[in-house]
Amino acid sequence: MKKLFSFFITVLAFSALAAQPDLPPIDKSPMDMCYYPVNYPVLKIQDKVTEPLLARVIYSRPKKEGRTIFGGLVEYGKVWRLGANEATEIEFFKQVHIGGKKISKGRYTLYAIVNENTWTFILNKETNTWGSFKYSADKDIVRVDVPVEKLTEAVESLAMTFDKVNGTIYLIVAWENVKVTLPITP
Repeated sequence: MKKLFSFFITVLAFSALAAQPDLPPIDKSPMDMCYYPVNYPVLKIQDKVTEPLLARVIYSRPKKEGRTIFGGLVEYGKVWRLGANEATEIEFFKQVHIGGKKISKGRYTLYAIVNENTWTFILNKETNTWGSFKYSADKDIVRVDVPVEKLTEAVESLAMTFDKVNGTIYLIVAWENVKVTLPITP
């Protein structure tokens, strides 16, 4: 009787699973995260954290796929969501300084205005938004201009990471043949 009951429960469970709606397809621009310290979640589970969590960026990673990105897909002089799909968000787990301005602990949207030789990073207090369609300069916290560094090898998918040099944390953004860095001071 117990075996029959177990079999009946198993069949019922599989039937319920089979009746679930289809899962969404994998997005062409998958979502990713980067942390400072780099690989923080892995370091945490390995008990190898040497400094506290400072920042996390959540972004979607579009691919180049033979397209001209800067000056083409991403138009020069216009606000860009800094990725694909939802606007890129950055979260600070303690107060930092960007562009000489004190930035409170919290979550922000990170936009960019791309030009050939400089980018303007924009930290904006409006979060949970798709693209840059509802962008409002009235909600900007800070804007920082940074120089563009040309790369010798193309980067197929938009990539972001952090690096620390002489006590300053840098958010590094690279795609196509371009790399820019946003200085963040803890």
